[in-house]
Amino acid sequence: MLDANLLRNDLDAVAARLSERGYALDRARYQELDQRRRAALQEAETLKAERNRVSEEVGRLKRAKENADHLIAQQREVGDKLKALEAAEREIEAAFRDFLAGIPNPPHASVPSGRDEHANVEVKRWGQVPSIAAPKDHVELGTALGILDLDRAAKLSGARFAVLKGLGAKLERALIAFMLDRQTAAGYTEVIPPYLVNAESMYGTGQLPKFEQDLFRTSRGDGAPLYLIPTAEVPVTNLYRDEILPAETLPLRHCAFTPCFRSEAGSYGKDTKGIIRQHQFHKVELVTFAAADEAEAELERLTSNAEAILEALGLPYRCVLLCTGDMGFSSQKTYDLEVWLPSQNTYREISSCSWFGDFQARRANIRMKGKEGKPAFVNTLNGSGLAVGRTWVAILENYQQPDGSIVVPEALRPYLGAEVIR
Repeated sequence: MLDANLLRNDLDAVAARLSERGYALDRARYQELDQRRRAALQEAETLKAERNRVSEEVGRLKRAKENADHLIAQQREVGDKLKALEAAEREIEAAFRDFLAGIPNPPHASVPSGRDEHANVEVKRWGQVPSIAAPKDHVELGTALGILDLDRAAKLSGARFAVLKGLGAKLERALIAFMLDRQTAAGYTEVIPPYLVNAESMYGTGQLPKFEQDLFRTSRGDGAPLYLIPTAEVPVTNLYRDEILPAETLPLRHCAFTPCFRSEAGSYGKDTKGIIRQHQFHKVELVTFAAADEAEAELERLTSNAEAILEALGLPYRCVLLCTGDMGFSSQKTYDLEVWLPSQNTYREISSCSWFGDFQARRANIRMKGKEGKPAFVNTLNGSGLAVGRTWVAILENYQQPDGSIVVPEALRPYLGAEVIR
């Protein structure tokens, strides 16, 4: 959530930064809400001062054994006004909070300006793109090998689900173990979080209220809503909601493997073939909590930890710095890692590594004990390390052989127990 003081102190500058994201800040609405909040606060202070004055006068008259009935009536009237005003204050505060909750994170100064992905900047390219005559895609390869079954998955659940079998299922499991082993060795503490979370958790990381249509929702027996997580970012970040972290524990780094569930609302026609874009998929997520002055360096570290997985697997990729118009709602700076897919003759996203500043921490109220003893909001960061299904796809396509078999990357062979998938 945006710091309200930024709007109050420099409205024009914040509006200009947000406009680079394609977001038009409703200044009139902000000024109206802010004015109403200030007016309510000033009126409350006036009434409280009046209540205190009357209370003192009532006490004086009683001590003097004089009649104070008229002042007691006045005291009651002031109290009633205060109660009504407090209710109005809560309503105004809720409206102001809802207004702030809909504003995206302003971009960091180092982010290139642009309207869409065409303005993104490639900052790194790694690996040799394989030379494959007439490459097959992962659907054709996986189906022929008997390790991918989309038809039976559709029978069970509909479109955008998959069944992995035999060495296909074992490859998925091997990738999960491989990624977790690498990230825990890099200093991340492994977490297994719940896969169903409450609305407060979704609000804390920015999925609610703006992106509710992208979520799968269910409820407990008492009717309270629960949401299937779209990423481990949600439960892992919210582990520390409403807490103050000791400064000496930062940076705090976690990794988590979870299934992820997304309705993919509005994405029809995009990647409908195969398992690039699924309603249910697996991911190993990296989440970091850091002090503000350490956070930018943490973004570089986290991104390199995700890159290390691709390099260990020998998968060609590129790293792209997203422009202002292509970043996610909560991010102030994002690197996308894109892996090479021979069947599409292009690089496709396999990880987004983002720095949120204190945007999520304000929503989730995650703070640290500052150097002067005062609580300060932490910075949060996260990234996929990696999306398991897309890594599965990339291995099949980049390591395909003319006979339809798949050579297993050397680093993965101890986990899979095989050198080739036939």
